[in-house]
Amino acid sequence: MEQKNQEPSEVMLNNEKGFKKYFAFAWDILKIGLIALVIVLPIRYFLFQPFIVKGESMSPNFETGDYLIIDELSYRLSEPQRGDVVVFKYPKDTSQRFIKRIIGLPGETVDIESGQVSITNSQGTTILDENYLPDDLKTIGDVSATLSSEEYFVLGDNRQYSYDSRAWGVVPRKNIIGKAFLRVFPLTTLSAISQPAY
Repeated sequence: MEQKNQEPSEVMLNNEKGFKKYFAFAWDILKIGLIALVIVLPIRYFLFQPFIVKGESMSPNFETGDYLIIDELSYRLSEPQRGDVVVFKYPKDTSQRFIKRIIGLPGETVDIESGQVSITNSQGTTILDENYLPDDLKTIGDVSATLSSEEYFVLGDNRQYSYDSRAWGVVPRKNIIGKAFLRVFPLTTLSAISQPAY
């Protein structure tokens, strides 16, 4: 039996249908990509961002390689608190990001003497009970710093090896990016990061 060849108009119609299907598929992929960008970018740049710990300045509570999620939203609605673990732009080179714990708040005086940290504010003077540190760890250095209305005093948890406010001074409020609120890696340490009670 003789096979009938397709007419040129039928071939063009089939090609046109194939092109329309391809275009519809490509448009669907593009829409998904655009929707993902609209959702992900604001979260990534305005609400939360990842941070990988490098160095031992926050040991034993945070180790090199810990993958943290930083909450950028909270400090748009409230002020940083004592005990918060924060990521900030290093005041002497704002291209660098540091992670430390807030110890002194605006308007307070922080004194470090004989291995202890004391805070003087309108309520008087208090020696900090830092129960997140090993019992035998002493805060080295003799420092006294009075903070202005937009300044914070930060220390690393590994007080013997941390490069912090004892060495280079206070952190301006504008330099604070956000606070660590979740450790996601290593998976064995997956947990929310709580604020200590003083």
